[in-house]
Amino acid sequence: MSDIKIRAIQPKDNKVLATVIREVLIEMGVPKVGTAYEDKSLDSMYETYDYSRMEYYVVEEEGRIIGGAGIAPLEGKVIDDICELQKMYFLPQARGKGVGYKMINRCLDFAKEQGYAKCYLETMPYMESARKLYKKVGFIPLEEPIGNTGHYSCQAWMIKDL
Repeated sequence: MSDIKIRAIQPKDNKVLATVIREVLIEMGVPKVGTAYEDKSLDSMYETYDYSRMEYYVVEEEGRIIGGAGIAPLEGKVIDDICELQKMYFLPQARGKGVGYKMINRCLDFAKEQGYAKCYLETMPYMESARKLYKKVGFIPLEEPIGNTGHYSCQAWMIKDL
């Protein structure tokens, strides 16, 4: 993993990152409606996360973006101590190398630094590898979604105390 680097997103990353995320969503068979695929923010990720208590990280391998993940306040939640792990997707060459584990911990460390008490996420029930990783770092399944992310096609929800 010496040639793999995690860093904060930069404006120049927008176009490549949008392509990477859409490629992974298509590969995974995720619906294009009611998921991150149709988010307007996908084409302007740097600007989307350029706010207080928000951060998006990209993973580079030999200077090429191969994935990313971010933290932002949970939309539609009255309590402001819950954040959401967002848009955590990796190209096939990033998988099985511990990149996801490093990335999720980087995001959770940021969330703790920002004073969040809990971290929420949404995923697809069939994304078993992702769900296994989330459980490994302490996320527990929920019976229903919280907040209002607009991702109504995501049918698996999890939360973790920070």
